[in-house]
Amino acid sequence: MHDALRRELGHIAATAARTDTDPRAVLRSAPGWQMFKDYLHVHHGAEDDILWPAIRAAVAGKPDENDLLDAMEAEHAVIDPGLAAMDAAIASDEPGTGALTAIVGRLVAGLNAHLTHEEDQGLAVVDAYATPEVLRLFGVEHRERIGPAMPFYLPWLLEGADAADTEAALRPLPAPVRGAYHDEWAPAFAALDRWRTAAA
Repeated sequence: MHDALRRELGHIAATAARTDTDPRAVLRSAPGWQMFKDYLHVHHGAEDDILWPAIRAAVAGKPDENDLLDAMEAEHAVIDPGLAAMDAAIASDEPGTGALTAIVGRLVAGLNAHLTHEEDQGLAVVDAYATPEVLRLFGVEHRERIGPAMPFYLPWLLEGADAADTEAALRPLPAPVRGAYHDEWAPAFAALDRWRTAAA
């Protein structure tokens, strides 16, 4: 998931830097921006509602771990305002795109810093304190929040992944889902041009 989010941040930065067209118009019409927001909300919502509360209960009385969870919570809290600022900049018809460029820079830097912080410190706490049942519930919550968007989400998640990682992600899924991914979902996603790069 973090790899996918970083990949999309790269697309967002590249789109904001386009000079062949108004990048705001591209972001307004391209499905990539909405997909990024939707899937980021799914991931962080499942963490906030399932994963972090369970771990917080497990680390009661451990100040270092609680400080880390507080930091994760604070970092999540600034993401939605950042996305809202992006939406406002995208919707603007003011001359120039300087505001968009600045907001994209803050979004990319802030979310990358959060992902790195979570990987460097947060995942160790998850490994230490999240029970198999908590991880199962986190996965269930994630899937339920994706819901009918799964035919787009799964190819989005796995775009650019190597064959081994793709196989590892698909292996637990039912055979009909794996077949649909290979035969229908991945080809349809590949044809989507979600960042309108064909027009560049």
